[in-house]
Amino acid sequence: MPLFKRNPFGHYLFIKKWLIRILGAVSHGRYRSFNNLQIEGTDIIRSLPEQKVLFISNHQTYFADVAAMLHVFNAALKGRDDSIKNIGYIWQPKLNIYYVAAGETMRAGLLPKIFAYTGSVSIDRTWRSAGKNVNRQVKNSDITNIGKAIDDGWVITFPQGTTTPFKPIRRGTAHIIKTYKPIVVPIVIDGFRRAFDKKGLNIKRKNVLQSMVIKEPLEIDYENESIDEIVKKIEFAIEQHPSFLKVLSPEEAEEYLKAEEELNKQREFWS
Repeated sequence: MPLFKRNPFGHYLFIKKWLIRILGAVSHGRYRSFNNLQIEGTDIIRSLPEQKVLFISNHQTYFADVAAMLHVFNAALKGRDDSIKNIGYIWQPKLNIYYVAAGETMRAGLLPKIFAYTGSVSIDRTWRSAGKNVNRQVKNSDITNIGKAIDDGWVITFPQGTTTPFKPIRRGTAHIIKTYKPIVVPIVIDGFRRAFDKKGLNIKRKNVLQSMVIKEPLEIDYENESIDEIVKKIEFAIEQHPSFLKVLSPEEAEEYLKAEEELNKQREFWS
């Protein structure tokens, strides 16, 4: 590999490799020492092609979720079975892994900017900005960049667009699936919200059992399934449909319905 080779976003791969190595070494203890990460499904990771894979997951912290996935993916590719023991796997990481993140989050300080270089595909959220609800059109360049990342490798996305549980699935994810036709692999995580602060940078509690379950790829008829049908599949696959809650409080139900109404207002752009 040439020393100064770049990825499709202009990032130097040797810089990205060293950042992943350093950040991987720093973060490893968060999932192996301070807390314990229980993993299922790494055999699925090894069966995937090099490109055109989209991982969909529920979301609990800004950064700890993605960091854990990078550990798990690279460990699996180096032969670890449901384990991230022996951090040597991070020395030669897979460099065409990306993750979709809010641009304002990745621009908020030096550390997020460093994280962004490891694989962020930053987008401007259409429904929220600077802590306030907004309603603006999707930028075509954001969609194009996600497609560019999918064509180059693996992409992690959080289709709810928030760390708040049981929020509706953003329809844009379904449009991306229909447009670029990736293999779609669901992931369900738990325990990260209890272990870390909201950003996922500081350890809030030790000895928390974290879990990551990698599921079989979804069966999707890209040509004939509707956006709503794909959204429903995603909702159940990442276990964020309200039916996964035994009891939905009146406040949570009202918040859920408001979010659904907000999503419906954006449908004209996609139709």
